[in-house]
Amino acid sequence: MAEKLILYTNPMSRGRIARWMLEETGATYETRLLDYGTTMKADDYLKINPMGKVPAIVHGGSVVTECAAICAYLADAFPDAGLAPPADDRGAYYRWMFFAAGPLEAAIADKTMGWEVPAERERTVGYGNFAHVMDTLEQAVSGPGFIAGDRFSAADVYVGSHIIWGLQFETLERRPAFEAYAGQLADRPALKRATELDDAAMPPG
Repeated sequence: MAEKLILYTNPMSRGRIARWMLEETGATYETRLLDYGTTMKADDYLKINPMGKVPAIVHGGSVVTECAAICAYLADAFPDAGLAPPADDRGAYYRWMFFAAGPLEAAIADKTMGWEVPAERERTVGYGNFAHVMDTLEQAVSGPGFIAGDRFSAADVYVGSHIIWGLQFETLERRPAFEAYAGQLADRPALKRATELDDAAMPPG
């Protein structure tokens, strides 16, 4: 019998990334909706994620948090979905997934908070500066196919989520390459299903 798979999430969170990834796998899973400040900080959930944030998944005896890790884990846990390249061809797959988890997310967060890195401190923050991150991301999504090659992969779920949200909430520069890449992903049936599920779970108003 397949191991039980549970998604802990909130529809107004990065849990939408994990939901999209789960829908891409075709796996059967349960959803546990948590609220900020209450059930997300309750003792039962803190045993799963001491950070008290979502998403998290529990799959059999495995607990996985952090969206990039969840995407990578699910791609390996459900290999029939074909969401990871062969093990000997994962350079770009890992590179861009963790670029988005590190430099991209940090640069966007700092920019959103109004924090500008002084030129003399760029080496300290790791990502350098916002413009350099945007240029690098643009290069990554400007080629033919998908971000890690000719096939869609979990890296597209993760990087694509950042770009789709960034364009929607205007935390990302509106460049033609970003819009084209987001448009390429928008018609994926799994993304549409995930969006419908999360939208239906939104609180009234």
